[in-house]
Amino acid sequence: MRYFNLSDDMRILDQWTLDNPMEGNGQELWHGLMTDGLPISVQQPARIGVYAPGRALEFSTTALSIPIIHGRLKAIFEQLGLDGQMQLFPITVEGQADPHYVMNLLRVVRCIDDARCEEVAYRTVEDGYEDRIGEYCNVVGMRIDPSKVGDAEIFRPWGWQIVIIVSERVKRAMERSGITGARFTEV
Repeated sequence: MRYFNLSDDMRILDQWTLDNPMEGNGQELWHGLMTDGLPISVQQPARIGVYAPGRALEFSTTALSIPIIHGRLKAIFEQLGLDGQMQLFPITVEGQADPHYVMNLLRVVRCIDDARCEEVAYRTVEDGYEDRIGEYCNVVGMRIDPSKVGDAEIFRPWGWQIVIIVSERVKRAMERSGITGARFTEV
């Protein structure tokens, strides 16, 4: 099985840039909650502004690595049976009538293959994050060990949870459907 880093396609020059999502109570949705692989609750109705106008995309991430997806992508994930690997919360995107969702991934997998990566660096006591010692502070040219992934098809890699990894099956389904905004890099 092959796996891919799912990220924003920055080659789309006229794309929008989304602000940070806000919960119904007016509080910013904290990204740290969205990268731990744990279920969360979001006060509805959630909303998000457009920081820089441009072409609306079906897959986007905020500056804080929070994925915002279009209803078409939600339907693809449901067809693939990925419901149990993520939480999706409706979110109103400024100026958009189509349905969008905040995506919270529920799987974090310890699978980065340090020896095959171009470069890795780890958090130390000197970094000031005592609860995160041993996690990555940098990963360049990331590679994963597919034998450690199990049945996960969309997840974040442990220790470098700003990244979203998808299986080849998910990648192909997104490409077949012409989902805009997604870029895939094999890991």
